[in-house]
Formats: sequence, C-alpha cells, structure tokens
Amino acid sequence: MRHIANGYPYDAHEPGQMSLRDNAEEITIRLSEEIAARVQSAGVRIIESRITHLAYAPEIAQAMLRRQQAGAVVAARQRIVRGAVGMVESALSQLAAQDVVELDEERKAAMVSNMLVVLCSEHATQPVINTGSLYQ
Repeated sequence: MRHIANGYPYDAHEPGQMSLRDNAEEITIRLSEEIAARVQSAGVRIIESRITHLAYAPEIAQAMLRRQQAGAVVAARQRIVRGAVGMVESALSQLAAQDVVELDEERKAAMVSNMLVVLCSEHATQPVINTGSLYQ
C-alpha cells in the first residue's frame, strides 16, 4: 500500500500526471494488481481494494496545503488578467469605433497601463488627475 501511495503525488503538479486525488480509480487498479501479486502464492485472491484514507505527517500536510493555496492564487490571478485584458481590448475598440477620442500609441499604452492597474489591483485605486499633457 505504501509503495503505491509513495509512487504518486497527492495533487498533479503537471498536466497529464497521475495523482492520488484525481486518478483514484486507476491507482486502485494498480494497488489491487500489486497486492494480488504478493499474496498469490498463499492462494489468496484479491477481489477489490480501495484507498479510503490518506494521512500525512503535519509538516507534509502543511506544505501540501500551501502549494494548493499558491496554485489557487495563480489560477485566480490568471483569470483576473485575462478578464482585464478583455476589458481593455473592448474599451479601446469601442473608443475607436465610436470615434470618441483619437489615441496615438503612447496614449494607448498609458491608458492600457492605467486600466490594467485598476482592474488587476487587490486594493482600491485612487484617481490621479493629470493637469498637463502626456508630452510635457
């Protein structure tokens, strides 16, 4: 049992990698095969095996939790950035389509930067009022 459990991570860290949590059925089949091979000489036949509970040392469980939380934060940030980029693209195309304002590349870059800061920030943003020009 320990040999099988040690052969797989609890959570898959790479796409396509088998893990105890996501591939329980496949791993249970391997477990049954390995147990059957070990007890065959005694005349015992394995009908079914299941992993019902996995317990980890507290320090390992804590490290696994931190890794899981970090993965969730990264996934959330990626989703926020994708949404923010979509909103920026939409704003630029609507401004151009409705001929609201004509922006050169430098002003577009400043607008994109400002919008991404506002949309991706974890904290409330404060407006900065520009009394001059971008070129002065």
